Amino acid sequence: MNEKAYEDWLDRQLRETVPYIDDAGFTARVMQQLPRHQRHFQSLRAAILLVTAILASGLSFVLSGNGRFISADIERIATLPMLWIFVIALSCGILLGGVGLIAAISKTRELEYY
Repeated sequence: MNEKAYEDWLDRQLRETVPYIDDAGFTARVMQQLPRHQRHFQSLRAAILLVTAILASGLSFVLSGNGRFISADIERIATLPMLWIFVIALSCGILLGGVGLIAAISKTRELEYY
């Protein structure tokens, strides 16, 4: 059985099955006894991650000489001939366009199976 036929068969089987089997409220009782996931911990984790990222960014900025390497690189780029800047910008555009095209084709192939 080929893959497409198997997926069609499986899809048909899942659609035709009974969606819920009566269990006299057992599922509802079990769900009520499960511990609730607290959102407080999620927001605490997000805050810790954000503070850590800000501290790490600040520390790396200070240890790198207050970002002097950025101004040095900007000066170096400004002294390049205009043709080089055009070639670099065109290459970056082609590269990003190619990556986007590959991602779009990949996503289209994923959607064909559903």
